[in-house]
Amino acid sequence: MRTLPQVNCAVMAIAALGAALALSMPARTLAADAPVQEAAAKGAGPTKYPNQTEGDFTVRDFAFQSGETLPIVRLHYTTLGTPQRDAKGHVTNAVLLLHGTTGTGKAYFAPSIAGELFGPGQALDASRYYIIVPDGLGRGASTKPSEGLRTHFPRYGYGDVVAAQQLLVTKELGIDHLRLILGTSMGGMQAWMWAERYPDMVDAIMPIACQPISISGRNYLFRRIVTEAIRNDPDWNGGDYKTPPRHWLNTAPLWLMMLESPVQLQAKGPTRAAANALYDKMVETASKTFDANDFLYWLESSWDYDPQPDLGKIKAAVMAVNFADDAINPSDLVVVENLVQSIPTARFVLVPESERTIGHRTLSLAAIWKPYLEQLLAGTVAPNVPR
Repeated sequence: MRTLPQVNCAVMAIAALGAALALSMPARTLAADAPVQEAAAKGAGPTKYPNQTEGDFTVRDFAFQSGETLPIVRLHYTTLGTPQRDAKGHVTNAVLLLHGTTGTGKAYFAPSIAGELFGPGQALDASRYYIIVPDGLGRGASTKPSEGLRTHFPRYGYGDVVAAQQLLVTKELGIDHLRLILGTSMGGMQAWMWAERYPDMVDAIMPIACQPISISGRNYLFRRIVTEAIRNDPDWNGGDYKTPPRHWLNTAPLWLMMLESPVQLQAKGPTRAAANALYDKMVETASKTFDANDFLYWLESSWDYDPQPDLGKIKAAVMAVNFADDAINPSDLVVVENLVQSIPTARFVLVPESERTIGHRTLSLAAIWKPYLEQLLAGTVAPNVPR
């Protein structure tokens, strides 16, 4: 593997944006990005890619870092493409895609992502790469609290999610090396963890819309507000509710306020009446989308995330991408650009705010960040991957 060439990050970010910003996305009123992407994925764009399959991997006696165990953990996943192997039988073209906090693997099949990445000649052409898209532990069709255990479900952290992903890749799919790990938001954080925990297993990582530090500051505070709202909802009943609690859903607009850019929010609620309607719509949508216990676990599972002390262990090439109008990962903290200096193979891109960026949710617009993915892959050419 060869590392990325030396590039001035600010110049690179501005120079590549001309072509990348060709995609426009309509305003949305949902409480989180993932359900939007997943809804779009159901009804638009290509529905099948080469060898697209879904499966479930069963892990018996899964041990959580808390010391708790579950006799059976189910990990759901989708794969695209065909594994390519070298002379020794090792897969050379495997790519792992990791989703965000409130999402599932289906988020990657929205037209604004899949339509930009998986087609013929595109950066992750499914006829060339073997693409693995799991539902993280606790989410989607993987084992989660809402399936029966509720708050008796083990207290999992990002480390447990990554450990489960690694078992899926190695034990279920028989892969001992990954060409790339790309993750958005929480998935990006888990990409940092992968590169530290399994430094010889990964060629390159692309963490998008995240920071390699523990969840703290504004990011932690808004999470704490939501989790406290759940725990103090009079109908939550310690998680053993019969009717889904609704009081905590009044915090749903806070979630969108963190995900969306101020410009977009103003456009969606330009008057007091429009803003009130937007608030009501977000609360109603959240009530139809989220389970309180699952949501509580999603937010609190970041308790063990702190990659900063082990960044020096990373051997993979890194292309970290953030957005200047992202309120969850505010650019004025200057966190990522400082920390990547400790990783010789790392580069950082801060995408400037523009009429096309939509805050944290810019992660759902692959047209904006795919030029950096293309550069990452071109700079870490694996000779055994068909090109």
